Amino acid sequence: MNESPVFTRTYDLLLWLIPQVQGFPRAYRFSLSERIQNIALDFQDQLIAAGKSRASQRQTHLRQADVRLEQLRLWMRFARDQKLISVPQYEHFARMVTETGNCLGGWIKDEMGSK
Repeated sequence: MNESPVFTRTYDLLLWLIPQVQGFPRAYRFSLSERIQNIALDFQDQLIAAGKSRASQRQTHLRQADVRLEQLRLWMRFARDQKLISVPQYEHFARMVTETGNCLGGWIKDEMGSK
């Protein structure tokens, strides 16, 4: 399970993302930074739950993971607009999230085809 591309890309995303948002100014550190970290970690948790769950419950976890990924995109865009991260940092994030989302989408599609 953990060797799947979605897990690898998510892990790489977390390795990059957490230090970035922990560097936010104090005014944002306990609100936006913490929210972004929690959403990113919840995303990883939903993937793990999907990988470990029965087929009947897997789709629910995958959909919840997809929602978390959209939330992550939104809050990071907000961070960029607030100039908490640079445009190149945001572009790097966007590429990582797109790759991760493509892997997730493939998994969701596979699950829908198996039903």
